[in-house]
This record gives sequence, structure tokens and C-alpha cells, in this order.
Amino acid sequence: MRWYPRDYEAYEPPVSCGEVKVWEKNAVFGIIRQKPSVRRFGNNSITMARLSDPTGELQLNWFHMPYLRNTLPVGRGCVFRGMVIEKNGRRILQHPQVYEPQAYEKLTNRLLPVYPLTEGLSGNTVRRILQQILEECPAIPEILPRQIRDKEELPDIQQALQSIHFPQDRREWERAKNRLVFEEFLLFQLGVAGLRLRLHQEMNTCPMPKTERTESIAKRLPFRLTDSQQQVLQEIGQDLGGPYSMRRLIQGDVGSGKTILAFLSMLRAFENGYQSALMAPTDVLATQHYGTLCRFLEEYDLLEAVRPVLRKGSLTQKEKREIDRQIASGEARMILGTHALIQEDLSYPELGLVITDEQHRFGVRQRKQFSEKGTAPHVLVMSATPIPRTLAMILYGDLDLSVLRDMPAHRLPVKNCVVNEQYREAAWRFMEKETALGHQVYVVCPMIDPDEELPCENVLDYGARLQERFRGRISVGILHGKMKPEEKQQIMQDFAKGKLRILVSTTVIEVGIDVPNATVMMIENAERFGLAQLHQLRGRVGRGSAQSYCIFVQGNDRPETRDRLEILNHSNDGFYIAEQDLKLRGPGDLFGIRQSGLALFSLGDIYRDADVLERADACAKEIIKEDPELESEEHLLLKQAVTALFYSQNDSISPDSGEVI
Repeated sequence: MRWYPRDYEAYEPPVSCGEVKVWEKNAVFGIIRQKPSVRRFGNNSITMARLSDPTGELQLNWFHMPYLRNTLPVGRGCVFRGMVIEKNGRRILQHPQVYEPQAYEKLTNRLLPVYPLTEGLSGNTVRRILQQILEECPAIPEILPRQIRDKEELPDIQQALQSIHFPQDRREWERAKNRLVFEEFLLFQLGVAGLRLRLHQEMNTCPMPKTERTESIAKRLPFRLTDSQQQVLQEIGQDLGGPYSMRRLIQGDVGSGKTILAFLSMLRAFENGYQSALMAPTDVLATQHYGTLCRFLEEYDLLEAVRPVLRKGSLTQKEKREIDRQIASGEARMILGTHALIQEDLSYPELGLVITDEQHRFGVRQRKQFSEKGTAPHVLVMSATPIPRTLAMILYGDLDLSVLRDMPAHRLPVKNCVVNEQYREAAWRFMEKETALGHQVYVVCPMIDPDEELPCENVLDYGARLQERFRGRISVGILHGKMKPEEKQQIMQDFAKGKLRILVSTTVIEVGIDVPNATVMMIENAERFGLAQLHQLRGRVGRGSAQSYCIFVQGNDRPETRDRLEILNHSNDGFYIAEQDLKLRGPGDLFGIRQSGLALFSLGDIYRDADVLERADACAKEIIKEDPELESEEHLLLKQAVTALFYSQNDSISPDSGEVI
């Protein structure tokens, strides 16, 4: 009964030949006046007929069904239902089903369920079985207390299941869907709320009260912290010095200033006698953080005392052994690196704070392994991907959420434009003009090598073209993921130092590249990327005081592509863009969430059903507040359902593991 329909066939009243809508399913009443013909192509065939009425004609096509030539009704009116396409100016009704008028009238305005199927199983068979089950199966236990159903105006479970499979009309289907979606969301949010309650009751074994030096440095920074940064820094401070371990997410747009908050938090850990570690997803980002941290510590005469180290996979064995020794002995007080930081043989004797940057790029198990390196260290995670609140409720339900909405005052908004490929020559002239002013340029291509099947710009050919065009005048570098780590690092260092003025790259520069002198981002075949990814790429410019520009080159002429890119053209607000990307692409594609457990929702869609999610979350919080362990009689079935969802024997999730998804 939980095998829900994936869609419904809506049997609309028949229309005339002249009223059909192209690229939609239509039911058309008309007459075949001449015997159909059959055209053969080797072993294949198309049966064709002409359907007519006083308003016009339609061509009818059936594939691989030559026997229809002798069975189709000729000379009498019938209803033909199928997809109408347009080809060479002709409207064609593809592979239509044929109904006698009286038979179709019985189906009109009904919603017929369409199920996910496997080979050998037909939709009619599934519908027949489900109808029999719903009629003969004993009553299903109701897990939602009546008080909740009455407050939310939800049908009982028996009625909801009957209506989701065989609704009488759209209104009935909507009520059933809302009930079942609410239940899915409520169970998930109850599980997360229960886990959150347990995690947030972990005692603070690494207390880090305020220190005079950390407070003084925060006030003496060469720039003023934004109001959002000050608020978030205060929230972090309350956690570090409070009775329970910190579990907090800093969520902020590109360039909103998360890194300095991480450094100040690490400094507070150092002042209180603890080690801290920051894990980044790439060598480039880890190296950049290390360089920035060293300059920060040197500015305040702390470099020798802190002795920060960079631990990454590309080091030699000798270098790794020496760094591991410094970490294990406690000499190194601040540790930066990639996933190499969570290797089993790496020991942290006094780890009090762990930080993950761009945390959505790490798997749940990687983050958990990292947090287990110390004795219940504080956990701070950061993401530059703005996430709509509804999605954050699911992904980060076990974390306290801090949001950076302000941008540093010295940063000018990036100017955007969406152009077609004919503008490329003008764009190259503009790039040349910017480099003449001493600035630098990124060009991003979707592919590394040329591909005959995908006519997109590629890094190797594009870089060679620019090198030839600007030979002797402008230095052009090429960067992509197939390069050796040391080669990539050298290219990035050359670009950061200004030795290269133009960098042609794949999306490897999406995170972790901070070159304030770069003022132009040109993205070829922008239609190949998601909106959130394009926004991340745009965030590589606009990091200095000069005006910056982003050029989105559209590689096709489709109006829907233009409309999609115009969202970026008119907005630099990452939260708004993330909302639009979520709407267009779905959460699975946008954030790689399919691996994170959102498949738990058979019916619920966190964007489309955002209002239901909000209500379910509020309801879950009320229930947990009144009955934290779900021990009252009215909540026992709810507790069983939550336990089955989160802690079934088939799952790798343990109630004590701290792993939500």
C-alpha cells in the first residue's frame, strides 16, 4: 500500500483536431475516413492514418503494429488519446489509444494511477492487486494522534491510502498526499529532534572561556567585522564556553567572511590549551587556508607559538612522518589539511575543536570520523553554499545554524551579463583591457578534452587558442583535474602571484581560490552548470576592491536556457539563487543529497511541500518538548515508526553513533 503512484493519467474531455495542444497528451474525437497505410523500414514499420473533423486533420502514427491496418475503426467517430508532436509543420498524434465514445466517457475526469513497473508487470495488474488489498486488508494502525490530525485537518491513514491510489478527483488526491507527506516529514523531524536533544546534552569536556588576547585581536583586525560576523562570533563563543559541546553550522554566501571566524575560534582553542584542526575538501583550498592562517598568526606574533602544520595527501612520506610527530606530540596546535586528517594512524592528544569547510562535499562518515579524533571536541562546520531553510532543516537538523547574510563593506557587487557565442570576440577584447589595467581573468570550460558527441568548449583547445591569440602580450595558464597535484599547485601559485594573467580551467577552481586581483570570470557553455555552481564560480571574482564582472556564455539558443541564466544575471543573492536551483533541479542533483538519506521521502518534496515541512517541523518540536522520549501512550506508535525509520537492523545507523543520515 506504500507503493505510491509515480503519476496519474487525467482523462480530460475530448477536443477537436483544431484544438489539440502540441507536446501534450490529448484526447481527440474524430473519424478515420480512409483505410490506414503501412510503411516498412527493414524489420520496422509505421502504421499511419488521417484523423479528421470539421476543424482540421491530424496524422496518426503507430510503430511496429502493422495489424492495426485491418482493425482500426474506419468511417465512425472514436476517441484517440496520445501525445501530439509537430514535425515539418505537421501535427502528429503518436501511438494513440483508441476508445469508443461511451467507454471514454466513463473515464472522463478520473485520475488513473501510474506506477513504477518492472519487466513483466503491467499497470493494470498493479492497480487490480492494490484495489483488492485495499478492500480486503484489515485496518492499518493509525500512528498520528487524533489531536494532530484534527489540528492539521488530515484524513486518517485508511482514507489517505485509498485516496492516494484511487482518488475520485484532484481535491481528494491533494488531501491524501498532504496527509502522507506530513507523516513522512514528521517522522524524520522527530528522529532528528530526538538525536539533536541527545547530542546537545553532551557535556562540554573542552571548556573554552573568553581570553583577553583573542578578544583584543578580534577588535584589532585590519577590517571591521560585519554585524552578521559579530553575531555569529558571539554564538560560537557562547557554545565554546557553555555547558554542552558545540555542534554549529556557519552558512554564508561566497565571500561573506566565514574563514576569519574559523581562525578566531581556533585562536580561542589555542589560548585555552587545546589543539584545533580544519579540514578542507581539496589540496588547493587546504593550502590556501594554511597560507592565510600563517599570515594571520604572523601579524599578531603568534606563528612561532602556534606552529601550524599542513597535512595533505600529496606530501612525501618523510614530510608526513614529521608532521604526524608534531601533531602527536602536541607541538602543532593548529592543524590544517584534507581528508588525510582523518586517517586512523593520526593521533591528536589535545584536540578540542574540529572544523570542516565546504562541509557538504564530505561524506557523513568522513565528518564523523573527524569529530571522533578527540575526546568529544567541539564541532564547527562551514558551507559557502546558501541553502534554503527547508533544505537546511533536513540536512542540518542536528546542528545549530548561524547565517552570515551581510557582505564586507569594501566589496562591490559583481556585474553580470548573459551573452551568446557571437559575443566571445568582444569578451576577449574586454579581458585584454582588464589585464592591461593589471587585473586577472578566469575562463571556465565544462570539459577537459574535446568530445565529438558533446559540442562544448574544452580547456585544452580553448587554452591553446588564447595562448596563440595573446602570445608575447598576456600569459595564459591551463588548469584541470587530470593534472598531477604538484602541477596544479604550481599553476595556482603562479596565478595567485600574478605570473599568469588568464587562467583557463575546469570547475576545480569552484572552491578555495582566493585571488583578490581577479576581476573577470567568463563561463563558457554556462547552460551545462547548475545555478548554484555558477554562483560559486562567480564568487571567485569580486574579492578585492576593484569592480568585477561575470560573463555567462550561452552555448545554445533555447529560450528556457536564457530564462534560467537570467536568474543569475539579475541577482547576486546566493540564497535566492539556491531557491531557484532547488526548484529547477531538485535537491538530489543540487547537493548530492541522494547519498544522504532524502530517499526516505517517498512522496515529500522539500521545495514543493515546503509549507507541509514547516508544519511538520513545528509539530515535531511541540511533541519533543512535551514528551522527549515519546513514552506517552498516544505517542507509542509514533516512537515505533521513528525507530524503524532511523534505527532498523538493515541500516548502518546506530542510536548512539551520532549519525543522522
